[in-house]
Amino acid sequence: MTDGTEAKIQQLQMMEQSLTTLTAQKQQFQLQLAEIESALTEIKDKDEAFKIVGNIMIKKNKADIEKDLKAKKEVADIRIKSLENQEKKIRDKVQTLQKEVMGELQKKEEKKDKK
Repeated sequence: MTDGTEAKIQQLQMMEQSLTTLTAQKQQFQLQLAEIESALTEIKDKDEAFKIVGNIMIKKNKADIEKDLKAKKEVADIRIKSLENQEKKIRDKVQTLQKEVMGELQKKEEKKDKK
C-alpha cells in the first residue's frame, strides 16, 4: 500500500470520528429542541408560569418565558442545521475519499494479478 493510500485511510478514519461527534451533538440539540417544544405546548393554555432557577421555582411572566423559550428554540434550530450541513460536507468528502482508496486498491490488485 502506498503512503498516499495509507494517509487517505487515516483521513477517512478521522472523518468517521468527526461524523460520530457531530451526530452526538446533533442528537443533544434535537433532545433540547423537543424539551423546548414540549415546554411551549405546556404553558400555552396556562395562566401562570414558573421558571426553575437553581434549586427554586420562580413565578415569572408567561410572555417572558415564552419569549425565552422561542429564542432558545431558534438557537437550537440553527445549531442543528449547522451540524447537518457539516455532516453532509464530511459525508461527501468520505464518499470521494472511499472511491479514491478503492480505486487505488483495485489498481494494486490488478498489478498483482498480471504478475
